[in-house]
Amino acid sequence: MPTATDDTRSRLISAAERLFAQRGVEGVSMREINRAAAQGNASALQYHFGDRRGLLRALISKHKGGIDSRRHALLDRYEAEGVTDLRALAAALVLPLASKLSDVDGGRAYLQVVAELVNRPDPVLDPAAMDDPTDSIHRWRTLLDPLLPTESTRVFHTRFVAIRFTHVELARRAAGRPRRDDRLYVSHLVDLVTALLAAPHSEQTRRLLRERAR
Repeated sequence: MPTATDDTRSRLISAAERLFAQRGVEGVSMREINRAAAQGNASALQYHFGDRRGLLRALISKHKGGIDSRRHALLDRYEAEGVTDLRALAAALVLPLASKLSDVDGGRAYLQVVAELVNRPDPVLDPAAMDDPTDSIHRWRTLLDPLLPTESTRVFHTRFVAIRFTHVELARRAAGRPRRDDRLYVSHLVDLVTALLAAPHSEQTRRLLRERAR
């Protein structure tokens, strides 16, 4: 049974989701979040999360478990089928996140907030988490690597470009009014991510790469 402490944390996270999505992560004061969560104690947010970064970690954690579970299930299926399929891996990146479009418990706000964080130079989460073998993105990267040329993984970081593109596009969708054609939109987004991952390097790009190596 949820405790009063759990309820307070939940209210603070929900208020932060809503306000951060509307005005940006740095555009909202901690006092405003406290007030929006109907917390009379001005130190409630600091008590539960420490600071803004702690609040953001808690916000992400609220959604990450479900996203990871969905992605691991898709990657389980991919490995069980034993067929090289770049679109299936693109779908494993996109679909778990896209499920948040229909999550009424802050899912659309989460997509907007996390897209902003993905584009920031200072990571909110520990970068070492990307090397955690239990993390679904780590597993996704491991399965994707053999399908990409070395330049894509070690020079151009195409995987991260795909991650960032996915987040930005889903955030744009989440910021608008709910639509009835989300399935079509998400399918096309998977197509676009597949094309991004598969994009060949032009001769000009290869020439510039050789020049840089010299």
